[in-house]
Amino acid sequence: MAARFMTLADVAETLQVSAAQAYALVRSGELPAIKVGGRGQWRVEISVLEDYIQGKYAETRALVASSDALEDEALPR
Repeated sequence: MAARFMTLADVAETLQVSAAQAYALVRSGELPAIKVGGRGQWRVEISVLEDYIQGKYAETRALVASSDALEDEALPR
């Protein structure tokens, strides 16, 4: 059976950010996660991480499109 959840260390490695940044994403609510076990270890569902990544791609596309639109408006005609 394939794994359903990732540790924050795995998330950090996947996103190529620090463990502290992965923790900050979870603590802020930007990246949904659950706490499990007696020590309250964070876990992120793989599908949730994929959705988060796709959302970031969409945000970036929108940012680039709006930046391109602003640059086009600034060009002399």
